[in-house]
Amino acid sequence: MLFDSFDLISALATLAACLVSMALLVAVSQQLWQLRWTATRDKNCKLPMPKGSMGFPFIGETCHWLLQVFAKVFSHDALESYLPKIQQVIQESLRVWSSNPEPINVYRESQRLSFTMAVRVLLGFRVSEEEMRHQFSTFQDFVNNLFSLPIDLPFSGYRKGIRARDTLQKSIEKAIREKPLCSQGKDYSDALDVLMESAKENGAELSMQELKESTIELIFAAFATTASASTSLIMALLRHPQVLERLREELRGRGLLHNGCLCPEQELRLDTIISLKYLDCVIKEVLRLYTPVSGAYRTAMQTFELDGVQIPKGWSVMYSIRDTHDTAAVFKDVEAFDPDRFSQERSEDKEGRFHYLPFGGGVRSCLGKQLATLFLRILAIELASTSRFELATRQFPRVVTVPVVHPVDGLKVKFYGLDSNQNEILAKSDELLGATV
Repeated sequence: MLFDSFDLISALATLAACLVSMALLVAVSQQLWQLRWTATRDKNCKLPMPKGSMGFPFIGETCHWLLQVFAKVFSHDALESYLPKIQQVIQESLRVWSSNPEPINVYRESQRLSFTMAVRVLLGFRVSEEEMRHQFSTFQDFVNNLFSLPIDLPFSGYRKGIRARDTLQKSIEKAIREKPLCSQGKDYSDALDVLMESAKENGAELSMQELKESTIELIFAAFATTASASTSLIMALLRHPQVLERLREELRGRGLLHNGCLCPEQELRLDTIISLKYLDCVIKEVLRLYTPVSGAYRTAMQTFELDGVQIPKGWSVMYSIRDTHDTAAVFKDVEAFDPDRFSQERSEDKEGRFHYLPFGGGVRSCLGKQLATLFLRILAIELASTSRFELATRQFPRVVTVPVVHPVDGLKVKFYGLDSNQNEILAKSDELLGATV
């Protein structure tokens, strides 16, 4: 009887410890987002911490007009105008990767590619390669110290993060002030153009400080997750060469690929890319199996009931994207990389509303999901048509999920450029140093 009582006490103690741990996890998660918000902002910033969000001002209840801004930023016409610029950035990056005699770290280089795309295409900044390298290094310091404890001491992560933020904001302010001088002959409006014009139209013209912080938010939103998904795409194509070959067959069938390269006379159009059904299936499967972000939390704006459990107003609710994909009954053989599960014949993702949600769900789903998928589609097309690449290690690395999905060693891959006869070529890296979008 004494033994049974001891077991009961032990079980209750374990249960209590688990409940306390879960409560602490939620509390710490909230505080980290609050710290992220505080660390990225100057004290003079007027944008408040939005309720029920993850700390991004663009989706807060206080900035409804910004939703209209992003409807313009990610519209069909806007994406069509971004397309050739994105393609150029990707092509230049692949040439640099192919010109490197040593294997590259795909995850690190994908981060650099995502950062370049955000700065040159989404924001329309014209910066030299040297400035781009400096900004990328500074931004990495900023991101690496983003969730440091707020202990403002010399050599602390917090101090490093604040210093990186200040340095980054100085270079961004310079780029913003020079932006009107670089707009002559420009054939499209980037996200920052639309943001500034819409603010004026709504009588909420943004200060320089708010512009700098909004710019950092845009870069941050396009950085880690896009780099993660790009790395996962390359890893999936390496693991499944038959998928890569089917992509090439689809490109050949649409007249986009001839003798192993993109047909120069066949301009890549948004409608053409969207019509590539197998490509769409591949991107969807990459995002299902290697969802960049594990999940998130939201604040319940009103009391509701879920599976018979009442969730009171004001509670924090955590949801897991990855667990949803792994446990959803609609997906067959969930561990297999099977793009055909998204084909018209099977359409496994259409059997339920919230079984497939790589970009979140509901009104707070990712605002930039169309741009992200367009970027991944163009990357896949360029990989299939202009490069040969092979794993530089004996086996594929283990994949970790924190802070986003990525291989532990970054994925070491050797890239080779290809000419029209599928012969290896090396690009002249000197020609790329002055390249701008």
